[in-house]
Amino acid sequence: MNIRILAESDAPIYQEFRLKALQTNPEAFGSTYEREVQFSTDTVVERIKPSKDKFVLGSFDNDGSLFGTVTFIREINVKTAHKGNVFGMCVAPEVRGQGIGKALILELIKKAKGCEGLEQINLTVEHNNNNAKNLYESVGFKIYGTELKSLKFNGQYFDEDLMVFVL
Repeated sequence: MNIRILAESDAPIYQEFRLKALQTNPEAFGSTYEREVQFSTDTVVERIKPSKDKFVLGSFDNDGSLFGTVTFIREINVKTAHKGNVFGMCVAPEVRGQGIGKALILELIKKAKGCEGLEQINLTVEHNNNNAKNLYESVGFKIYGTELKSLKFNGQYFDEDLMVFVL
């Protein structure tokens, strides 16, 4: 397994992986397949382009196939710049349960610690996704609340648990 920050040249493989994830687990994301399939290559490039306060990690096998991603974005407002957020955590269904998600989130935490002044990392997770919650808790995230009816998809509501990792 090779985990690294995605570069602009990874946009096509990232977009393919992301679209599959949106189809496989639509309840786990704030976006939809129908929305993101319309994204141009330039849009995807901008989305994954790394900066000092934003990066997308990818987990690759020895053949260079992408099978896991997670995004970190730091808050930019002066009063919230002490916080960063995790978005889009996904591991391909065929390799779940093999430690890839844990390796991704640990690498995200390690890299985020390099952001000067960052004090905490926040994320949301679908309330019934116990596997994901257990993963996050195993590396030190704590639940601090639940947002009821956080997402609505195909007429069904999904609650999300709010989690924090204090650096």
